[in-house]
Amino acid sequence: MTLVVPFDGSELAEAALVRAAEFGTVFEEDVLAVSVIRNGNVKYAREHDWIGPNEDFDLETVVTSLHEQVMDLCPSSDFRHTVVDRYAPAGAVAKAIRKLAKREDASMVFIGSENAGHLVTSISSIGGSIASDDAYDVVIVRHRNPSKIAKLRNTSPHRQPKSDFYLPE
Repeated sequence: MTLVVPFDGSELAEAALVRAAEFGTVFEEDVLAVSVIRNGNVKYAREHDWIGPNEDFDLETVVTSLHEQVMDLCPSSDFRHTVVDRYAPAGAVAKAIRKLAKREDASMVFIGSENAGHLVTSISSIGGSIASDDAYDVVIVRHRNPSKIAKLRNTSPHRQPKSDFYLPE
């Protein structure tokens, strides 16, 4: 079983990854951060700080940046990415994450969402679609700065990196 975290590099995705790592330690389960990249979508990549304001879109740069961010927060986690069309709607992104979660036999999915106080179906972006799948439990992380991020980063017994890194083809 695996704990899956949709990861776009946002503060809430970071918080969800840290929470998943904490759960993974307790439940002795692997943690997998999953990034879905809209190939060639410069505007989206800049909005998510995947590339700088004057940089061209480069898939390898984006994947490397996300992977490094994941490893900095949770070195014992694994990282996977998948690429969708430049203009893929949120539903296509959510479908890619659900598909990967099923393939990895996810027991739980950790979603970072600001408006998790609303009904799950009203979670913005991809969260509602991912949360609607009953193949796994869902943990919604609403707070950006869990108090244990620095502690986990500095004192985790799982500081040894193990993620295999594959560049896009």
